[in-house]
Amino acid sequence: MSDVAIRAEGLAKSYLIARALGRQPYRTLQEEVVALPKTLWKRARGRAGSMETFWALDDVSFEVNQGEVVGIVGRNGAGKSTLLKIMSRITQPTRGRAEIYGRVGALLEVGTGFHPELTGRENIFLSGAILGMRKVEIARQFDAIVSFAEVEQFIDTPIKRYSSGMYMRLAFAVAAHLEPEILLVDEVLAVGDAAFQKKCLGKMEDVAGEGRTVFFVSHNTQAIRQLCTRCILLEHGRVVADGGTDSTMTVYNQRLRDMRVDAETGVNNPENRRGSGAVRFTAVSVEDLTGAERYTFEMGDTVRFRLSCMVNAPLRGLAVVVAFRSGISREIVTSARHVITTEAVVPGTSTTAVIDLPDIYMRPGEYPLYLQVSEAIQSPKNYDVLDDLTPPLVITSGSRRLHENFDPAQPYGVFSLPSRMAIEDSSSLATAAEPPVVLHKRPQIVR
Repeated sequence: MSDVAIRAEGLAKSYLIARALGRQPYRTLQEEVVALPKTLWKRARGRAGSMETFWALDDVSFEVNQGEVVGIVGRNGAGKSTLLKIMSRITQPTRGRAEIYGRVGALLEVGTGFHPELTGRENIFLSGAILGMRKVEIARQFDAIVSFAEVEQFIDTPIKRYSSGMYMRLAFAVAAHLEPEILLVDEVLAVGDAAFQKKCLGKMEDVAGEGRTVFFVSHNTQAIRQLCTRCILLEHGRVVADGGTDSTMTVYNQRLRDMRVDAETGVNNPENRRGSGAVRFTAVSVEDLTGAERYTFEMGDTVRFRLSCMVNAPLRGLAVVVAFRSGISREIVTSARHVITTEAVVPGTSTTAVIDLPDIYMRPGEYPLYLQVSEAIQSPKNYDVLDDLTPPLVITSGSRRLHENFDPAQPYGVFSLPSRMAIEDSSSLATAAEPPVVLHKRPQIVR
């Protein structure tokens, strides 16, 4: 028997999109009614507008073996959900073929099959049947579903009286307790509060640990790294990277960075560069001690930030901040602030600060970066921020053995890290009053 669970060959899916020939002026209801016969006549003769072919997928090919856990990543509109809908037989491809070997369970739209007038108990059986479970399977899993959803007290209440959170918890619990050979999951970790998202992530790990084939679509890159051994990157309906999760996510993050820099983060763009423009970042990189730019480090490495900026208006000193966000909650979990100078800085001054985080010992994971340059004397407007506009910092365990109680799904605590700063190209700046090397306390978890 072949080990292949899914084989896609040249999958493509197109849609026809109506495009108006020109913008029409706003009209009142009376004007629309009067113009209706003329509009219908134009449409019948094909003159009301033109039809454009949009390719949601274009020549997508891959093979997935049994037991693989594959992440699908890409920007909105890249074709991720379309791919899963084809594999779950919700829609047919325009060309190409997909071969599926095994029973498929799809978690594409949480809540499919729920009826508001029925109780939670009745909806479990209804939704389970729609999702392909036999009655005996549903009965066997019933207690586990109710316990997972935490709705025991309301199981015989019509779900129209459920809160949105209760509704989503029950819907996911039903879908998560399927027992297919192949599981297709589309962004289900977005439901519920943080605690329930953790339970969802744990359930997904259980499914993967049982040797089932999993296709997982998510914008939560931390969850992708945690669950998936392989990752496929889609862009404009095409596969642009397919390989190990770390290598594919490196390509994805670099493309996001290029897109953001090209389209969003120009120096004069006020939409994403907050502040008055009195000071701006001109270059940012994360490096190792050899000077090579990279964003993936092992625990125990030294991480170096090279931050260059230009002063465009008189400032009362200059300071920089390096901060890390949680890859799950997006909250800032640690930061280091260094004062470059406390003296007045004139327009046209440029400088580069090099901040080292030596022997970094952070839990493995992905940390989006928050970088700020500002006046040394705190100002409500004279600053510049790069918030998640660079690739995230990725910390791996490397050769270190993690504690047996380590749980990557646990929320991040707040901690501090040792850091030191050096200044390059500082001839035009007065040195700061603080010592040239500033060390913060060793990491401490705040609970």
